[in-house]
Amino acid sequence: MVLSSVSKMKVFQLRFSDPGRSFYSSGDKLSGSVQLEATQPCRVSGLRVTAAGCARVEHRGGKNRRSRSQEVEYLKYEEELRLEEQLSKDSDGCFLLQPGKTYSFQFGFELPAPGRLVSSYKGKFGYVRYYARAELDRPSQHALQCEREFEVEEPLDVNRPDLLAPAAASKQKKVTCMFIPDGQVSISAQIDRKGFCEGEDISINAKFENTCSRIVVPKAAIVAKHTYLANGRSKVLRQKLSAVRGNHIISGMCDMWQGKTIRVPKLKPSLLDCDIIQVDYALMIYLHIPGSEKLVLELPLVIGTVPFSGVGSRTSSMSSQVGSLGSQAGSLSSWSSFPSAPPSYSNIHRDLRVDGPRTPLLHDYDGGEDDDEEGGLFMRAPELYYPPPPAYSEVDQDPVNPPQVVQVF
Repeated sequence: MVLSSVSKMKVFQLRFSDPGRSFYSSGDKLSGSVQLEATQPCRVSGLRVTAAGCARVEHRGGKNRRSRSQEVEYLKYEEELRLEEQLSKDSDGCFLLQPGKTYSFQFGFELPAPGRLVSSYKGKFGYVRYYARAELDRPSQHALQCEREFEVEEPLDVNRPDLLAPAAASKQKKVTCMFIPDGQVSISAQIDRKGFCEGEDISINAKFENTCSRIVVPKAAIVAKHTYLANGRSKVLRQKLSAVRGNHIISGMCDMWQGKTIRVPKLKPSLLDCDIIQVDYALMIYLHIPGSEKLVLELPLVIGTVPFSGVGSRTSSMSSQVGSLGSQAGSLSSWSSFPSAPPSYSNIHRDLRVDGPRTPLLHDYDGGEDDDEEGGLFMRAPELYYPPPPAYSEVDQDPVNPPQVVQVF
């Protein structure tokens, strides 16, 4: 921070020892220096460094739209730097800065133990902010200040037993049309664990059933919920972050997701320990039902900083899959000595497309961002044509044994 010549200071800035460091955690040492350079002889009476961290929420609510605010302190530190080690005092007890010379005064402190800090955060109605500030006292003048922010990120290990446990739920809904019962739809879903980190894939196992007369569409999305508390009143914001979708399900049918994946995008970790700001994540699995509200099922997610370390479990799973494929290959080879099956109708290629235009049956729209480029479903009524079966004979072509003709009934 460079000041104007009016203040007689050319340089007054605060620097951290490791400027390239992106964040700090509980128990880390934060150190740096305060640099001073004067344009002309300048008298100062003291120099101190303070560090602070707090969470603050401010929003408007209620009928009168009255502003509500609340603040919680998580860090407070103060250190008086020893100017007498480099500067001399005058008769009034003040220190004299000589022009043309840069002075550097060191400081350092340790962040509190785990459990006392919360991660940095910045949202629409609140923030968690940490900073270090230097204050230079001058006789008969206002103190000069400069500050620098630093990020705090508390480790959140997704390998905790409670986050490694699977999450499952099921939900169903009765559908009506003009107050007349029109069947029901249902969702049953499960994920392997609750804790994930940025870039990991969430594997979804789900079953969707549709017994109503409409065509429904299964979808899944990662959603974030930001909760701000101030003076006993809360403000909640929900945000859809990424989404996937499945195939349309017609009336009387069901669909299965076996290991369908959705990737965790770049996200800030879950904020769970702050008193007035909460950031939660969830996997929302839902069915879009034309003309009716969606059937929504949510499974809790925790976005952490320490990634999943279950390499052994994934390796054993892969080896079991390889073993099962090997056993299937062995069983298939044992059947190779039997005569081959008759030719299939699928071997006869015929174009069954309708030459006329396609008529939209319905439009799949639920107001989400993932539906911007979706079209409707289309009804096709091709005139089916069944060709005669291909000619074949079941004759053993073994050159050693005489041919045997098998009569086909």
